[in-house]
Amino acid sequence: MKYEKADQMKKNEEFEGAVTIVKPQAESSSAGTEAPPAEQTAAKSETPVKADKSATKSSGKSAGKTSAKTTGKSSEKAVKTPGVPAGKAPAKSSKASAKTEAVVTETATRQPEIEDSEGFNGRRPVNDPFRVGEEVVHDVHYFKVSAGELRMKVEPFAMVNNRKSYTFAVEIRTSSLFSSFYSVEDRVETFVDYEDLVPRVFQLHVKESGQLREAKMLFDVEKNTATFWEKKVTKDHGEEEKKQNWEILPYTQNVYSAIYYMRNFKWETGKEYSFRVGNDNENLVFSGKALRREVLNTKLGPIKAIVVQPKITLKGKLNPIGDNFIWLSDDDRKYILRIESKIKIGTLVSEVVEIKPGK
Repeated sequence: MKYEKADQMKKNEEFEGAVTIVKPQAESSSAGTEAPPAEQTAAKSETPVKADKSATKSSGKSAGKTSAKTTGKSSEKAVKTPGVPAGKAPAKSSKASAKTEAVVTETATRQPEIEDSEGFNGRRPVNDPFRVGEEVVHDVHYFKVSAGELRMKVEPFAMVNNRKSYTFAVEIRTSSLFSSFYSVEDRVETFVDYEDLVPRVFQLHVKESGQLREAKMLFDVEKNTATFWEKKVTKDHGEEEKKQNWEILPYTQNVYSAIYYMRNFKWETGKEYSFRVGNDNENLVFSGKALRREVLNTKLGPIKAIVVQPKITLKGKLNPIGDNFIWLSDDDRKYILRIESKIKIGTLVSEVVEIKPGK
């Protein structure tokens, strides 16, 4: 399939009129526009974030950073904590973290009430699991044959409509073997507000053998509405466009930010954790139950992990999503180590092969 229209499809005047994204100068597409330092907290928007009536404000400060790095190789048969060299204990929480913990005990129940409040100070996590430069690489395989690569990244902070935002990116690329049948080169970046951990925007770029697609979504948290735009070109149907607009509830994630947002929770065995997700003109509730703790054997060596089984609730009814499981690292970072999804024939598995902890 030809991709001459890729750049043209990215243009969306309505979206661009509502959203201003400023990345660090080295990456910015706007010449002469310099983003503030990553550490600088964004100026508040003129209209406050609309929240549940009983919502409380967060302190907006995260715990100190973890300085340890991963070795990328196993040492004998030692069980690893991702980001910590074999034979060494994980870095201890900083004094700032200890002070924040003390504040948490005095903070009112976090909003929305559907979400667990342990480990949070208002909307902010006590221990921020994200570091700029973090990259978790998975090998995706089917019937033990490598089908491609999945990369989950934490890129430099951006300013989205004058608010400091995380930049989370997910990239998928097929292996050379599978590309001969069907090639995939997809990327999505979602911008999540630093203060309230709510996504404002995502941009999806799909470049595959059978289609070329550009999608954008805007969450207007002041009006509690979601707008989704899509432009697509396929071999069978030619050019198509779609726009959706619907009401969302406060503190709603999108399907891509959800992959990162779940890492903020404690995930105690036997406990279920939930949060809201807006997608495809629908409002869902994502829930996950921590089934057990175990040691996951990976190409990086054995790693302590928490096994989570996700489920989706739509319009008050539980919608089974099959036998799907997610392995999170059993530490403060909660890296996604493995995703297992049973499909009609066999099981699709995505498993970690590299971890860059970031700074």
